[in-house]
Amino acid sequence: MSTFRKPRWPMAAVSGVVATAIATIVAPAAAVQSAPAGGKESGSSSAAARYAGQRLDWKPCDQDPSLECAAMTVPRDWHHLGTGADLTIEVSRHRAADPARRRGVLMMAAGGPGASGLTRPAGFVKASPAVGAAYDVVSFDQRGVGSSSHATCQTDAEFRDFYAGDFRDRSPAAVQGVVDRSRQFAKVCQERSGDLIKYLNTDQAVHDMDLFRSLLGVQKISYYGPSYATWLGAYYATEFPQHVERAVLDSNLPFGGTWQQAELGQPRSFQRRFERDFLPWIARYDSVYHYGSTAAEAKATWEARRKALHDHPITSGSLTIGPNQLDNATLQGMYDADRQWGQLASVLAALEHWDTATPAERRLAQQTLANYLSPGFAATYFPVTCNDTPWNRDLGHWIRQSAKDTQKYPLVGARELAYAATCVYWPESDAPRVKVTGKGLPPTLMLNSVHDPATYYEGAVRAHKALRGSRLVTVTGGGDHGQYRNGNACVDGIVDAYLLNGTVPAHEVTCRSKPLPVPAQQSR
Repeated sequence: MSTFRKPRWPMAAVSGVVATAIATIVAPAAAVQSAPAGGKESGSSSAAARYAGQRLDWKPCDQDPSLECAAMTVPRDWHHLGTGADLTIEVSRHRAADPARRRGVLMMAAGGPGASGLTRPAGFVKASPAVGAAYDVVSFDQRGVGSSSHATCQTDAEFRDFYAGDFRDRSPAAVQGVVDRSRQFAKVCQERSGDLIKYLNTDQAVHDMDLFRSLLGVQKISYYGPSYATWLGAYYATEFPQHVERAVLDSNLPFGGTWQQAELGQPRSFQRRFERDFLPWIARYDSVYHYGSTAAEAKATWEARRKALHDHPITSGSLTIGPNQLDNATLQGMYDADRQWGQLASVLAALEHWDTATPAERRLAQQTLANYLSPGFAATYFPVTCNDTPWNRDLGHWIRQSAKDTQKYPLVGARELAYAATCVYWPESDAPRVKVTGKGLPPTLMLNSVHDPATYYEGAVRAHKALRGSRLVTVTGGGDHGQYRNGNACVDGIVDAYLLNGTVPAHEVTCRSKPLPVPAQQSR
């Protein structure tokens, strides 16, 4: 069993950190409109000290022995200590490779909400060895995720049913089916997870993060987070600005607003990425994929295949390939050109000659078409997005809005009703409202590509304006989701200089995107 390693500073400093942790536990930042006091231990320093006084028992991680892992105990509700059973947050650490030059702790978080962050430091330090040499890189599974205390909502079969049918079908029976499945999702989450789903929100998660910081024995952390982790990082920086040294927010959600506003912008941005970037690319390589020599021809081929799958779904083993599965694979493929476009194009090509597809082509198609989210992911995604900020609970509004978006932006607009209706039927949330301002923060670095499908550029600009003092690095000519260590030397140089030396761009910066991939068959 590993023992707790003493930090490299006097015990007096540790006592000060614990005292600060207790103060922040019982006194959230003024930027948050806290829930009313309640619970038998609410506001109690002794209750807070029970969490701040624990020690992390570091051991090699089961998932990756190159990392150390530990279990951290947190309250169910940071605003009402003593409410219900405690939760467990699994945390991880990669110690600085060069202790003599160690400059502090870099905390990472994962996207989603619903993705696991526990093993991410391993990949991060391999991709960024200089940063890994200078920092202890730490991460965690957010409450609700993976190895941490999590909710249970649906079985695999129930989750597959959530995506059954055709979201574009606007017949009364089909629309009612979508609404019924969303209502059922919200219902079983409550039945199977009880009150836990109430406490799966970003505000509670950032309090978990600050306890982790205090248990590491540091007054300040640096931070890196992509996608949803920009929302998480912005909330942390707003509630605990005194504990932030440097922060990199990569591919930004519009965290200054609501989840409803954030998600309403995605149908347009996914359609833009698909039509302006991917379709011209696959058409350019018609000699490889035989999908059409122009973007218009490629789109017509894709739409014809979708209609065929609506009329005659393909059964491949336990997988039913219908129109929603084609949508799922396509929108997932929009995130990263280098890693996903070739695979997606190969699958699309295979569907065009399915009867004569090779076993390898069928395996790739099955893997790609079946690999979209999971019940575990959804059991965090919906609680966080439905709890964090208010939603319009008029179901008629969403039926009308989704009909409009299905017509204009069908790739993602068609599923808008399923997601919004889940929040319509979600229990009312009393999560504190967090207003992101940037007050009290050092300059923050933000990264975003102009055609990012999930964290669209217009939302990133709004987030940049909300986070005063931030610097926005705009990547033009591309749309990958996640910019740091994605093959762009311009972006990497700016981020490394910031994290290692504190160098902040004097003004807004533009980097050109890296070239789009060339299919292996074409490059021979």
